[in-house]
Amino acid sequence: MLVDAGTLRRLCRARDVLREDTAITVRDVARDAGISPFHFIRQFEAMFGATPHQFRTQARLERARELLLAGQSVTEVCFAIGFSSLGGFSDLFSRTVGTAPSAYRRRLVPVDLGGRTGPG
Repeated sequence: MLVDAGTLRRLCRARDVLREDTAITVRDVARDAGISPFHFIRQFEAMFGATPHQFRTQARLERARELLLAGQSVTEVCFAIGFSSLGGFSDLFSRTVGTAPSAYRRRLVPVDLGGRTGPG
């Protein structure tokens, strides 16, 4: 896909907004980029290999992994990345990552055993 420098800049800025702001809609991002929503979705996918929704979901799950590794609870992570349903978050995480978020956290975060860390 061939786009002019201005469009490329707007798409990159939109990508950054989608990564950081879980509340903004794709329609609003497209409007801010000065592109119709349908054309924005097509251009975004052609440029980055994923629709804006797919990209945002991937970014949210990456952030979830980071927060789980930092020791936050599954519930805290769920709401921090913009999900309103713990079940929905857990299901998506499990399907995408291959393990439940609680198991992911347990496997990767050392357990405090009275001053000692867990196995490993």
